[in-house]
Amino acid sequence: MEEPLSALRREIEDSIAVKQRLLADEALLAGVLRVADAMADAALRGNRVLFAGNGGSAADAQHLAAELVSRFEFDRPGLPALSLATDTSMLTAIGNDYGYEQLFRRQLQAQSRPGDVFVGITTSGRSKNVLAAFHACRALQVTSVALCGQGGDLESQVDHLLRVPSAHTARIQECHILLGHMLCAHVERRVFAHLRPVPLPS
Repeated sequence: MEEPLSALRREIEDSIAVKQRLLADEALLAGVLRVADAMADAALRGNRVLFAGNGGSAADAQHLAAELVSRFEFDRPGLPALSLATDTSMLTAIGNDYGYEQLFRRQLQAQSRPGDVFVGITTSGRSKNVLAAFHACRALQVTSVALCGQGGDLESQVDHLLRVPSAHTARIQECHILLGHMLCAHVERRVFAHLRPVPLPS
């Protein structure tokens, strides 16, 4: 049986190894910049970014929406963003009336406007309610972005695909929040380039 301390070290090493693969993936990093620019363009037009996911990905959706609405690296006006995974009354009503697979599609139909950006977070690449939302995006004129791992067949279903080079759920989630922070930082810097960044207190 593996020693507890050895197990901890191995998990850290595994996490670093996935991030090293991410760092070496030039196509993925270029994709991050394209998505960040799409998000920044939406904000500059007065549109917003909508996030969704299940379980840990729901927490990431809420986290990233909050980073845009509040602030990330420096003080500035809020950016329009929304998590579709946080309103329990909304989720239970739609789940009860239309089924769990329609949770995010139904909200997109009600909440999105042409020019918005939808970021669907699915570690497996197969979450049915996220896939249903992707399918709705084209008719709604919403730019679709998938944050996923190595699973799923999403290439033809979304406008932008950010695929973490791992099949391990925890490692994928760790990289999703890293990629999400990179997106928020780029959007903030670009939209508020005219403001002098004020460092947050340490």
